[in-house]
Amino acid sequence: MYVHIPGSGQQLVTAAPNNNSPKSLWQIREGHDTPICPVGTPVKCGSTIRLMHLETGSNLHTHGIRSPLSNQHEVTGFGQGGEGDVGDDWEVVCEGGSYFSGSSQYWLRDRPIQFRGTATQRFLGSSSTVKFTEQK
Repeated sequence: MYVHIPGSGQQLVTAAPNNNSPKSLWQIREGHDTPICPVGTPVKCGSTIRLMHLETGSNLHTHGIRSPLSNQHEVTGFGQGGEGDVGDDWEVVCEGGSYFSGSSQYWLRDRPIQFRGTATQRFLGSSSTVKFTEQK
């Protein structure tokens, strides 16, 4: 995650190819105003979740502000200790949803999924053509 000035002023979240970094770890949590679920509970397709960045305690957040990098909706880190607002909620869209073929009742490790922001109804995505650089 990186702090930036344009856009919302919140911590900008970008995708990185190195998934072995501790900076890339996210914890799956229940959605905002949703009852707490026990650790290890399978995630149902269509359910609402939050993704908390383990290093910062911020939630993956979206809102209608345009990203200075992609010109799409900005995705940021928001909140403290996993607490935030409804902009942190993401719907789990599994195979069998309206954008996939096949069917599944739960988020399966070896199956494709998508996250749709419940506040914006936009899907989370990344592109190799949009990159953050630390140029000065």
